[in-house]
Amino acid sequence: MTSPLRLAVLGNPVAHSLSPVIQRAALEHAGIEGTYLHREVDDEGMRRAAAEIREGNLDGANVTMPHKGLAARLADSLSPAAERCGGANTLWREGRRLCAHTTDPEGVRFAWGHAGLPEDAPVLVLGAGGAAAAALDALDGRERLVSARREEAARTLAERAAADVRAVGWGAAVSGAVVVNATPLGRAGESLPGGVIDEAAGLLEMNYGPGETPAEALLRSLGRPVAPGELMLVGQGAASFAIWTGVEAPHAVMLAALDSLRDAPAVLADDRSGNPDCS
Repeated sequence: MTSPLRLAVLGNPVAHSLSPVIQRAALEHAGIEGTYLHREVDDEGMRRAAAEIREGNLDGANVTMPHKGLAARLADSLSPAAERCGGANTLWREGRRLCAHTTDPEGVRFAWGHAGLPEDAPVLVLGAGGAAAAALDALDGRERLVSARREEAARTLAERAAADVRAVGWGAAVSGAVVVNATPLGRAGESLPGGVIDEAAGLLEMNYGPGETPAEALLRSLGRPVAPGELMLVGQGAASFAIWTGVEAPHAVMLAALDSLRDAPAVLADDRSGNPDCS
């Protein structure tokens, strides 16, 4: 008899995470017995969780802020994507080896396709951290530009990502580009800088929260495609689910689980403050 899967999302804070909602729905749909819990951890707690996975007391985990870099450093084996992006949001065990991968690129690609963002448009990524690196990785083969408030950080990321990635100044608008927001801006009602959104062909948000950001609302009013952060979450989570279970990821089931929360406004208000990570 197979033992129930023991899974968790690790972070600090982590109570906001909607990962348990989508992962529990996926387990139930697939007929897989298991648990998926929030676990708030500091650095030492991350080390203990890594040891639990190696020893078989925990079968896998998602990792959210601020521990994605530490998750990669704790692993015995990194996927190429985790190496390129400098962090990991998915942990599992092979033998007694701790393996790590980032499913952020899968999240970007799923959100892009599901929202119908234009395939031939240039891409303007806002931010210079791990989420921005994952977006650049996911969208290889397109014209890619990156912008951050610290221009040196944007230049460094562009150089590390690929020779054809170009850094532009913070607030520079790129006419006809799809904007990928890999920053927390917008979740507290902030607007993105200057005319960046006014001239955009679409928007992909890498974080999620209660209600639309000003950028999402503006582009929807203009009839341009928007990929909200929940799509990113589902794409990430589905890829993690497939790693842990070997079962094809049920995107539609995960999306339906999130849709069901719209009938519970109190839960949404208290529990949907996300960040650009698998959370």
